Amino acid sequence: MTEKPFNIDLGRLKTREKDRSAQALEKTDKAGETLGFVAREPQKKRGRKPSPRTDQVHAKVMPGISEEIANEARRRGVQQGVIIEDAWAMYKNKSGI
Repeated sequence: MTEKPFNIDLGRLKTREKDRSAQALEKTDKAGETLGFVAREPQKKRGRKPSPRTDQVHAKVMPGISEEIANEARRRGVQQGVIIEDAWAMYKNKSGI
């Protein structure tokens, strides 16, 4: 058995450009819709929207101060980072930064 059963002559293969015209895309989209394929547009991201607060400050403070910050945050119904942001804004206004 000297004959190869799956011999492909690569010299006879040719590449062709796809038709990317608006008419061809519309025809393809219509055919896909009739067969139940989804649209080409990307879907919206699901889930929670990302928070604008992405940076972290790891401040080490004395135990009494951390309790005061936590209590104030609880009283105002905000996160402790908001307390730090407000304190920084007050500092900037006072020092003229």
